[in-house]
Amino acid sequence: MIALESVTLRRGSTLVLDRQSLEIKRGELFYLIGPSGAGKSSFLKLLYMDLFPDEGEVRVGEFRSSSMRKKDIPYLRRNLGIVFQDFRLFEDRTVYENIAFALEVTDVRAKEIPKKASAALSEVGLSQKRNEYPRHLSGGEQQRVAIARAIVREPFVLLADEPTGNLDPETSLDIMLLLKKISLKGIAVVVVTHDYDIVQRVPARAMRLKDGRLEDVRLGA
Repeated sequence: MIALESVTLRRGSTLVLDRQSLEIKRGELFYLIGPSGAGKSSFLKLLYMDLFPDEGEVRVGEFRSSSMRKKDIPYLRRNLGIVFQDFRLFEDRTVYENIAFALEVTDVRAKEIPKKASAALSEVGLSQKRNEYPRHLSGGEQQRVAIARAIVREPFVLLADEPTGNLDPETSLDIMLLLKKISLKGIAVVVVTHDYDIVQRVPARAMRLKDGRLEDVRLGA
C-alpha cells in the first residue's frame, strides 16, 4: 500500500530522512510522532508527492516516485484523502456544499454527487448539520466535515496532518476514534501528531521521527 525504500530526504541543511524504509498496509492506522520541526509534514509531502526523495523510492499504491510524471500527480491525489489541522473549509459554502465540491472538481457524475456526499456526512455523524456554514460549527464538527470531504471520493489512503492540533482532549479522542473506524474499512490512515497522549488513548503502530531516523514507539512506556 505505502512503502519507503531506503529513502533519504534533505530540506536545506536538515536531514529529514536518512536511508529509511517503512511499509504501511491497507487498513492500518499508523502514527508518526515527533516534535515540531522534525520533518513530519515533509514525510506526508513525500506520500502525496509534493516532495521527492533525494535517494530511494516512495511507493503509494501503484504510484512510484522514481517514475512519477508531473501530469500524473493530480491523479494520485484524487486517490488520497488529506486532512489538515486548520480544517481548510470554504466559509461561504454549507457543510454539504463543502463535501460535494470535492466531487464536482473530479469526474464524478452529477447525479451521483448527492448520494455520495450524504453517505460521507452520515459516516462522520453530521447529517443534521448539512445546511450549516462552517462558522456555526464547533472545531470538532469542522474537522468531521474535513474528514467527510477527504473520504467522499473513497480514497485508499487518508493522510492526517495534526488532525487534533486545534481540539480539546475529549474532542481529539472522538476524532481519533473516527479515524480508527475509517481504517477498519480498509483505508490506510497515516496520522502525523506531536500528541503522544492521543496515541496512548487510541493505540496503533507508531514511529518517532528523530534525527532523520524512524524509531518504533513502545506504547505504555
